[in-house]
Formats: sequence, structure tokens, C-alpha cells
Amino acid sequence: MKIRLIVKLKEGVLDPQGKAVMNSLKVLGFANVSDVRVGKVIDITLDGSVDPKETVDEMCRKLLVNPVIEAYEWYVMEE
Repeated sequence: MKIRLIVKLKEGVLDPQGKAVMNSLKVLGFANVSDVRVGKVIDITLDGSVDPKETVDEMCRKLLVNPVIEAYEWYVMEE
């Protein structure tokens, strides 16, 4: 089973990487860009014997997400 995990900074948390990307896009002529937020995508393959809800949420709590500044969502990918 393939899982796609999307981790993003929570609203209100400063995103210096996003600002740098936005400024670079503007320099390249994309003047209509008003904001950029940078996150990460993590693809995880689980064997079929585990409950993905419990397993992925536990992985996020223990390692993959900083709950103070990040939010996440995940879904099972089509195989």
C-alpha cells in the first residue's frame, strides 16, 4: 500500500524558504505571484497487514511532523 504524506507549515508560521522562492519567481518575471508556501511530500510504502490510519498518524507524531509548526494530511495512492 502506497501512502502520500503532505506536510505544510501552519498558517501564521513564517516561511523564509517560501519567501525566497516567491522573490526569485518575481525576478524571473512572474510578477503576478503574491505568495508561496513550501512544504514537503513523503511517499511511504506499507505492507498490507497494517492499519494505515494508526500507522501513518503514529509516524507523524513520533518523527515526521513537528506539530507545533506543521500540519499534515495523507491519502492512500492508487496502485
